Amino acid sequence: MPVRNDHQERTLIAPAIIAGVGVHTGRRVRLAVRPAPAGTGIVFVRTDVADRDNRIPVSGEAVVDARLNTMIENAAGVRLSTIEHLMAAFCALGVSNAVVEVDGPELPILDGSALEFVRLLDRAGFRPQALPQRYIEILETVHVVEGDKHAALLPCDRYEMRFEIDFPSAAIGNQVIDFVVDEATFRKEIMACRTFGFAHEVEALRQAGLARGGSLENAVVIDGDQILNPGGLRMEREFVRHKALDAIGDLYVLGAPLLGRYEGYKAGHAVNNKLVRALLAAPHAWREVTRVPELAQAG
Repeated sequence: MPVRNDHQERTLIAPAIIAGVGVHTGRRVRLAVRPAPAGTGIVFVRTDVADRDNRIPVSGEAVVDARLNTMIENAAGVRLSTIEHLMAAFCALGVSNAVVEVDGPELPILDGSALEFVRLLDRAGFRPQALPQRYIEILETVHVVEGDKHAALLPCDRYEMRFEIDFPSAAIGNQVIDFVVDEATFRKEIMACRTFGFAHEVEALRQAGLARGGSLENAVVIDGDQILNPGGLRMEREFVRHKALDAIGDLYVLGAPLLGRYEGYKAGHAVNNKLVRALLAAPHAWREVTRVPELAQAG
């Protein structure tokens, strides 16, 4: 595998395929990641759609629903759900350009983390490309609030993240994580952390026709103060680590990694997308750069 060069855009060496169940539809879906030319960005293709444009380029504006997951849509009205875990893997592993073919309306949930997506990309391999890697440098603080949830992007010369959650359940409680977003940290501390939910919420979602593919195989489920999964947690503070994983994926819809610090409190996909849109609406608060500061490389 070529040594990673953070100065250049990066794509895959070869295609790789994985299949699994969609968490909301319960349908089995097949996903293939493929190399893409420099400057392409991340483009999803709904191969099950033949009567209209089935390509969905990822952008902040393409996100149309972020209540339960991150859903994107193209101008023809073709939608795709639950992209955030794969997007987090793309970001952390430095993949700038890729085409992702999916034969259903949502990505497979796999084990509920980014672990299997990282393994998928590792199988595909990575290669540098001719264009310089772009970064989004945060110049001024951008902050959004939604009830008791909030998130902000602040100036910083590397990509940092702080996330805090607070739940009444003793199984979770108050958890905080503060780290540098880089490949090594993602692989060691973030990628294997699973999505989670409460037993009473899962039942309500199923009655609404959602979470049909959800199970203890792809989520940590809490009932009161108890974790129902026989194996328990994979690591301490798995809950807040997964929220950080989601945030990395949600922010990568901007099309480039950040040179800035993200701080989130109880923020979910909706707050993260609100933050993305607030940043895009404030052109004075950011700029695109192609340099990699020394501190960012050292992190």
